[in-house]
Amino acid sequence: MPADESSTPPRRYALQSLFGPAQDGMTMHTPHAVHLGIRVVETGPAFGVCALPFREELIGDPRRRVIFGGAITTLIDHASGLAVACAVEELRAIATIDLRVDYLRAAEPDLELYARSDCYRLTRNVAFVRAVAWERSAADPFASALGTFMLGANRTNSSYERLVRGKSSQ
Repeated sequence: MPADESSTPPRRYALQSLFGPAQDGMTMHTPHAVHLGIRVVETGPAFGVCALPFREELIGDPRRRVIFGGAITTLIDHASGLAVACAVEELRAIATIDLRVDYLRAAEPDLELYARSDCYRLTRNVAFVRAVAWERSAADPFASALGTFMLGANRTNSSYERLVRGKSSQ
């Protein structure tokens, strides 16, 4: 092993203590996610998996019983922001700059939906993610997405900033 590789310290992640199966309360700082019932399924280094339970009020097409596209986009956006939070070494506010969602087919009705996002590149101010959404199997997604996120955005007294301040004072 080259000397420079052995001297490189292991990567630190701000949310490393929360990696693994779902942690209660990981969505509580995002009111829209709470309202939709989005829950965190799993987190790890630079990835997040979230679920959106099927609910009648989320149906956008009553004839086909298909979930409204805005709820699906929110699920993907939340998983993507979570992936970014799981990629950074220090918690900072995160804001969506751009999120492109390609719907490959309609999601099957009456099923819980899932989204996994991976943060594949971090710069000083911007994070880049890829995501897929599925209902039965991740191998058969109904949507895919690419997104960019601003790091250190919204330095007001947002619920996320309060969370960050609470973590840094511990």
